[in-house]
Amino acid sequence: MFTQKHLKWSTWSTKKKVIVSLLFILLVLYYFCLPKTLFKTPYSTVIESRTGQLMGAQIATDGQWRFPETDSVPYKFEMCITYFEDEYFDYHWGINPISMSKAFVANLKAKKVVRGGSTLTQQTIRLARKGQERSYGEKLIEAILATRLEFKYSKEKILALYASHAPFGGNVVGIDVAAWRYFGTTPDQLSWAESATLAILPNAPRLIYPGKNQGILLKKRNTLLKKLLENDIIDQSTYDLSLIEPLPNKPHELPQIAQHLLHLATGQHKGQRIKTTLDFSLQNQANTIIANYYKNYSQTEVHNIAAIIIDVETRQILSYIGNSPTTIEHKKDVDIIRAQRSTGSILKPFLYAAMLDEAELLPKTLVQDIPIVISGYKPKNFNNTYQGGVPADEALFRSLNIPFVLMLQKYSVYKFYDQLHNFKFSSIDKHPYHYGLSLVLGGAESSLWEVTRAYTTMTSTLNHFNTHQGEYREKEAQELIWNTENSTLDFGNTLKESTTVGAGAIYSTFKALTQVNRPEDDSAWRYYDSAVKIAWKTGTSFGGRDAWAVGTNKKYVIGVWVGNATGEGRPSISGVRMAGPILFDLFKLLPKSDWFDIPLDDLEEQETCTLSGYPAGPYCTTTTQLIPYRSKKMELCPYHILIHLDQTETYRVNSKCELVGNMIAKPWFNLPPTMASYYKNFHSTYLDLPPFREDCKQDINKKSLEFIYPLHGEVIYLTKNFNSDLQPIVAKAAVNTEDKNLYWYIDQEYIGQTTLFHEMPVQATPGIHYLTIVNSLGDSKTIELNIQNAHDD
Repeated sequence: MFTQKHLKWSTWSTKKKVIVSLLFILLVLYYFCLPKTLFKTPYSTVIESRTGQLMGAQIATDGQWRFPETDSVPYKFEMCITYFEDEYFDYHWGINPISMSKAFVANLKAKKVVRGGSTLTQQTIRLARKGQERSYGEKLIEAILATRLEFKYSKEKILALYASHAPFGGNVVGIDVAAWRYFGTTPDQLSWAESATLAILPNAPRLIYPGKNQGILLKKRNTLLKKLLENDIIDQSTYDLSLIEPLPNKPHELPQIAQHLLHLATGQHKGQRIKTTLDFSLQNQANTIIANYYKNYSQTEVHNIAAIIIDVETRQILSYIGNSPTTIEHKKDVDIIRAQRSTGSILKPFLYAAMLDEAELLPKTLVQDIPIVISGYKPKNFNNTYQGGVPADEALFRSLNIPFVLMLQKYSVYKFYDQLHNFKFSSIDKHPYHYGLSLVLGGAESSLWEVTRAYTTMTSTLNHFNTHQGEYREKEAQELIWNTENSTLDFGNTLKESTTVGAGAIYSTFKALTQVNRPEDDSAWRYYDSAVKIAWKTGTSFGGRDAWAVGTNKKYVIGVWVGNATGEGRPSISGVRMAGPILFDLFKLLPKSDWFDIPLDDLEEQETCTLSGYPAGPYCTTTTQLIPYRSKKMELCPYHILIHLDQTETYRVNSKCELVGNMIAKPWFNLPPTMASYYKNFHSTYLDLPPFREDCKQDINKKSLEFIYPLHGEVIYLTKNFNSDLQPIVAKAAVNTEDKNLYWYIDQEYIGQTTLFHEMPVQATPGIHYLTIVNSLGDSKTIELNIQNAHDD
């Protein structure tokens, strides 16, 4: 028995101390001999669908197709590789002395290496120590490290390490890549014959390469299958069927069905395997739709299309198509979903919703649609026509530019800029003054990612309000999610007020957007039950460079962009004509969704004027609107007045020329002159104010005279005819009095008179001039003109 004396270090001899110390050092060295990270090779970036299907991969930086380490090895391949390489894999501790001895004797007799004898564990170490010279010394190191590897990891882990790093011919490394490259499937879907073929390849990847040396490969595969049969791993029928399976030939291309999301993943998670939120089937179907439209649009020299589909509740991206299958010349690698493009009209719904939310507008409020020049800025409607006045919701679903410029002027560019930032439009980052009133017409740049994220925020705000008793969330503007590992949402605290716009304003905005004219093949959608009801908006940037379409229903948001990544415009590019049809085809791939519930807790009924849409005053014919509930109220209708007529109801009168008892009081819809001038062209029922009777006098305010063209401060370029003669400017004016005569002056010089139709040719030299109109009562209006010569071509 050992006594305390035997255990006491001071009583040991020097020799014993040296031996124990050496043993301890060896033990420590043995423990730490295995690197913490066994393999330091670069890996391919791999993305998978939400259910694990391969969506795409990018080659590793060393030029090898090498997927990140697999967690497990399929049973068929496990049986094939162990019976081919290391039949006693489950029983040894990293080395097989018997196999090594037999290999040593065979190699000694042959005076060259004819047999290996290494276990799979040793081969795993050899793969990790690539580049080392093959020698007996190296064999000893591999053996030591192999035993250490056995102590550290389970057999399953060691086999997975081997399978993930074994060479399979060419630049194919690892079972995952090999299964795809040679058989076009995943390792767990391989047959016994396919698994046996792959098990053979790491043994001599340069000699036995699919498509070459087919006889050797076939013989080795069949020999391995025979061995599996003899060991009762497979039955006779499986063996017979496996023998007739063909060998692989030309390698398959790896799937690349979400190429641009793969680029995004590579930038953020290089060399990793990422399970994305993409729906495999939906992505494939969407790719087919985009490819078909690309074939059509490319005939008109429009080469790029991008599309994204978002699940509103989870913020997860279900489909991500960053570009159409175009060419390198046409920038096929550009991810347009993330690219900055001119927004066109796609931001108009955010201004409309903000003004509704702050009670600066009602859905049917009549907004001006007339020619304007504001500090030199002269916006125009897409069709170059003007209607005088249109309801606000119609201005939205028809995407009229003039009304929205005037709405933005009223609301304030600064306030709208802040509101856009509440929706996380971070790319709109210049000073509001930089954008000016063009901010709502495409003067800013944003991305399809930001735009669809903002529409998703609006949809989610409305949904949550309806399902949670009128509550909002502090952080409703969440980031879009494409990686399932980062799919947790934090909406913050519950609030009584929205951080963006309220549910009532959003619902009213979406209601208006259902009226946007659909593409021709879907124009009758209201008349069939299977129609998809969505709120959608299009946008087309200046010069036909960008076509947008974004749509939403209760469950999904889809965004589409069409154009040229190079920035070249085309006359054919239009949000309605080109992006719209794609949007609706993509919606048809999704399950049908119910329409939004009405957020009654954030809406109230209000009496409004039928014609003007303003809150009803005392002289309106009224109707009822559901409007966002706010304490601040709009002014009463300014366009309905009470006038007094004579007994014939033909002339206006006043107390200076008619007895009060004889007057007939009558409400009248009366617009400002310029507004009325255009409005009555589209509304035959509109009537000008009756004239005053000759024996009556009236006070005419200066609003009764207005210029239609040109406008104050406008720069006008003189044109020439075919004889190179300068052409006059044709000025237009409107008058709203019973006296229809106007007298025209240029720089205080009389130039003529007009009656009823007020158009006057004005001949002037380049420079600053003042144009004046005067009526017979002496009322006048003057504007400044900046006349310049047109630039010669």
